[in-house]
Amino acid sequence: MEVAVVEKEVKAEPMSEKKKNKITNIFVFVFLSFGAIFMVAPLLWMFSTSLKSKEDVFALPPVWIPKDISFAKYFEIWDMGPLLSGICNSLIVALSVTIVGTFTSSLAAFAFAKLRFNGKNKIFLMLFASVMIPYPVLMIPQFIMFSSIGWVDSLLPLIIPGLFGNLFMIFFLRQFLNSIPNSIIEAAKIDGCSYFQIFYKIIFPLIKPAVAAQLILWFMGIWNDYLGPILYLNSPEKQTLQLVIANFNASYAIQSDYPLIMAASVVALLPMLIVFIIFQKQIIESIAISGVKG
Repeated sequence: MEVAVVEKEVKAEPMSEKKKNKITNIFVFVFLSFGAIFMVAPLLWMFSTSLKSKEDVFALPPVWIPKDISFAKYFEIWDMGPLLSGICNSLIVALSVTIVGTFTSSLAAFAFAKLRFNGKNKIFLMLFASVMIPYPVLMIPQFIMFSSIGWVDSLLPLIIPGLFGNLFMIFFLRQFLNSIPNSIIEAAKIDGCSYFQIFYKIIFPLIKPAVAAQLILWFMGIWNDYLGPILYLNSPEKQTLQLVIANFNASYAIQSDYPLIMAASVVALLPMLIVFIIFQKQIIESIAISGVKG
């Protein structure tokens, strides 16, 4: 009898744990679902508004799916402002900075993590300490410097500084590289590899997920940048996409033409979605690897 009672208690405990886990999973699923709805709803509303008429925008109750779906605003925005030149300028800045800057940031991270030279840690600390300097402190001196060399009203002030790397990417990749054994590099040296061969044959393939995650975040930051372009760009044909959309907002919000503004915003969002879709696997791998090695 005692043995039977003990067996019943042992069987009862796992069942209760399963019920608790099931309830917890349901609660987490419902909570995350509500969070996802709150995050996705503004994007759906933006796309829905771009297909509406002006009357449907202010209709009560709100109209999520308009009766008369129209893509006319997507054709209209190309005639209302330099949208195509804005997209081209944003792509020039974002691609040139992220591609070249990612390469230089990776090299710097490799040097700070794996090479041996005097004052390495002090140089890195001084470099990373510059992150604490607020941008408004540097804004006026930078503008004066770029103005004196004739770079104002060009894309150069937005491109050249980023070509030398990104401090946050250097820090992240350096921490990532610290988890890679030095024995791999020593073995490559014995085989006759130079430091650059070690980097692009051994190190870079190992840090690709981390590089992809940082690249997408950096690309998003540059694509959505508004302060830098508004400081240096004056001519309409030199403006980036964010300035073009801001001009749309200033011009057409007074006319309550919100479908036109939302259509331009959807066009501005599309490159971000494309980049995320392409690199989502690498981003997830980077988060997983960072979690395991942390």
